[in-house]
Amino acid sequence: MTSQSAPAFTADLGDGTYRNPVLNADWSDPDLIRVGDDYYMTASSFGRAPGLPLLHSRDLVNWTLVGHALQLLEPAKEFRTPRHDCGVWAPSLRHHDDRFWIFWGDPDHGIYQINAPEIRGPWTRPHLLKEGKGLIDPCPLWDEETGEAYLVHAWAKSRSGIKNRLTGHSMRPDATGLLDEGKVIVDGDRIPGWFTLEGPKLYRHDGWFWIFAPAGGVTTGWQGAFRSRGFFGPYEERIVLEQGDTDVNGPHQGGWVRTPSGEHWFAHFQEKGAYGRVVHLQPMRWDTDGWPVLGDEGTPVDVHKKPDLPPQPPSAPATDDDFPGGRFGRQWQWTANPQDGWATWHAGDGLRLNCVRTADADDLRKLPNVLTQRLPGTPATVEVELALSGEAPGARAGLAVLGDAFSWIGLQRGTDGTVHLVHRFAETVAMGAPPTPFGQWGRERDAAHPRVAPEGRARLRVEIGEGARCRFFCDVGEGWQPSGPVFTATPWRWVGALLGLFALAPAGGGHAGAATFTQFRITARPTS
Repeated sequence: MTSQSAPAFTADLGDGTYRNPVLNADWSDPDLIRVGDDYYMTASSFGRAPGLPLLHSRDLVNWTLVGHALQLLEPAKEFRTPRHDCGVWAPSLRHHDDRFWIFWGDPDHGIYQINAPEIRGPWTRPHLLKEGKGLIDPCPLWDEETGEAYLVHAWAKSRSGIKNRLTGHSMRPDATGLLDEGKVIVDGDRIPGWFTLEGPKLYRHDGWFWIFAPAGGVTTGWQGAFRSRGFFGPYEERIVLEQGDTDVNGPHQGGWVRTPSGEHWFAHFQEKGAYGRVVHLQPMRWDTDGWPVLGDEGTPVDVHKKPDLPPQPPSAPATDDDFPGGRFGRQWQWTANPQDGWATWHAGDGLRLNCVRTADADDLRKLPNVLTQRLPGTPATVEVELALSGEAPGARAGLAVLGDAFSWIGLQRGTDGTVHLVHRFAETVAMGAPPTPFGQWGRERDAAHPRVAPEGRARLRVEIGEGARCRFFCDVGEGWQPSGPVFTATPWRWVGALLGLFALAPAGGGHAGAATFTQFRITARPTS
């Protein structure tokens, strides 16, 4: 088993209140449902595998990660190499006909769905429901009154040339196909001041069809609500959540749930640069005109009374790992579909990664065999112990902060057989340039002078401060020593920065050896 995060990472304040964000890391584009006394959430996972994380809570504040619904991305061949900003975009999670359903859009291939009898599976293989470019953010609805099923989705202009529109379909009740060519049911261009309308979530309430959908872009936008007596419209709209005078930029895109006692809650994201999209929880009520009111009269809350649900022990998705039996916990994802030979299971503890030979040894962004987890959204210290047994010249392994720019610290075998402690980094296109995931990246360079690691072992540390400013440290037997200048983590275009473990070797023949990681820990640091 993998140990849980320290209580410092939970949003539960222990006095009947909580503080936003309730998930302070990159759980992008969240959607959630209630089934009985349990609440479940999923989020975008883009090009990482396994994908579609599955989170569980009984009070909407304390969450644990219970698994993933998607073991391999499809088409599998295309995701053998990293496609950091592609893959699984903005999923919708639903429960219908005693099954769990997840729909998502892959902007390059179309709309997929999978389903399972239990949240932990087994999940079906992805079924391509609608093929096409730029089809994103799908959400189904099964109308319990009529037995009819519907689907709504948005558009990615980068692939289709279309944006700011929501398209609706009638759908087969078994979700195996669509029954029409689709119709634009909300055109954001016809609403003054609205742009980048996307991320719809579809509901039935009080005799209305409801679409909760954000607009205005991830950093500056707002949450809208639309209602109509018929699924295909016409819809009227209202802004129901926006930043106001708070420091929560772009509060939008998420899901609505009702509790057994009749409370209403809405979970959404806030875009925070290198930290990705963190998750907030807002109280919700219905006004006398039948419209939802989110947060504090339409602006986000910071601290609020917890939902009227049974008390739960403080918890948060796991981060720490002792790698028992050589296996890693649920919090880890590869940067592409995994392949045989990357890791070796063994009887003892510790993660043994093989030094995979590659022509891209100097650029972690191009490697599929980097094992990652989310960068914590609060100041934290990350530590791990590393032993390099790779004998091939150039074999290396380390701890990375990975984004459009990256920096890593670790061990490397020299041509004379000596193992050195090395610290390297790579910029984006040019120093100071914004993230450009589709351009040429900067080359890897030394961030500090290499030093000998006489036993081929080291302890590695990254101290993450405000603004995702990272300081690197190492210990090769002489105590902790700082290494190199401060590195500021950067996101990709849609994905927050990641923590990564890796082992590799330059292209060539023969087995290159392995590296063993032990005692991975993330602990909270005091905020300034």
